[in-house]
Amino acid sequence: MKRLRFNQQEIVFAVFAVLFLAFSVFLRGFLTPENMLTLLQNVAVLGILGLAMAIVVIGRGIDISLIAALAVPPGLVLQMVQDGHSLPASLLTAVLLTIAFGLVNGWLIAYAEVPSLFATLATGLLLAGLGQAALFQLDVVQWSDGMKGFERLGQGTILGIPTSIVMFAIACIVVAFLLRRTRWGAYIYAIGDNPYAARVTGIPSRPIIVLQYVVAALIGCFAGLVMAASVNSMPTRIFNSTLIYDVILVVVLGGIGLSGGRGGVLNVIIGTLLIGTMLNGMTIMDISYAGQNLVKGVVLLLAVITDSFLNPRNEETAQQGDI
Repeated sequence: MKRLRFNQQEIVFAVFAVLFLAFSVFLRGFLTPENMLTLLQNVAVLGILGLAMAIVVIGRGIDISLIAALAVPPGLVLQMVQDGHSLPASLLTAVLLTIAFGLVNGWLIAYAEVPSLFATLATGLLLAGLGQAALFQLDVVQWSDGMKGFERLGQGTILGIPTSIVMFAIACIVVAFLLRRTRWGAYIYAIGDNPYAARVTGIPSRPIIVLQYVVAALIGCFAGLVMAASVNSMPTRIFNSTLIYDVILVVVLGGIGLSGGRGGVLNVIIGTLLIGTMLNGMTIMDISYAGQNLVKGVVLLLAVITDSFLNPRNEETAQQGDI
């Protein structure tokens, strides 16, 4: 008899199914329409951020500044509209700021060769500080009449499906196409698998790395717009939260190896379902913020250790390609 073997994403999906069933049966208030709507909205934003992080991690990087891209450019849109600017002009300004931010990240990592962890940590702090010091009047930027109609990006339904989930689905389709059907996507996998071999074969590694971080920042901004439309405000201090660790959990648990060159959109979807359900259940159980952080820390640690075993990389594989 052949021995059954399961890959990481199948195991994670099974854990999600068991967890969802257990919460539905034993946790009062979990399976209510109101909570399901909240869960779907939270999962949508987390999933969109997971897609941005996946693009970077597949290319053997990491982007700690995603939450700054989520908070500051969308917050700037709300602030500019409050101050009397038109919505199109505000959106254009936010997009240009996001592109500039991604270019700075990419240049630091690709050309200045600053490790991605430190580069994005520094730029994220810089952008968040700029927002709090110069761009926003209050920590929570409120919705205004000039934003009328834009709330449809995160509220309401399309064919009975919450709009935020539709936005997540659209983002999944676009990212899947970019990664699997374009030369740019193939280059990202090649660079993540073996950057030295990719450079030798003529792949423009540095411009591709810059493009990775620009696209990731734009997706992060899109997630922020969906979030702001869902709650009719932008809490800019979300940068100080532990949301970035939730995003990393989504990527690692979903099966995207931190060593690069592996994974895709399906891994992000599966990781998002598990982490979103787990966080929602802990909130309903009224587990303290510190307690939730403890649980997430343990899960993240286990996920990273598991990833190191499932996706090993040493000096030999770094030179010759992954096992």
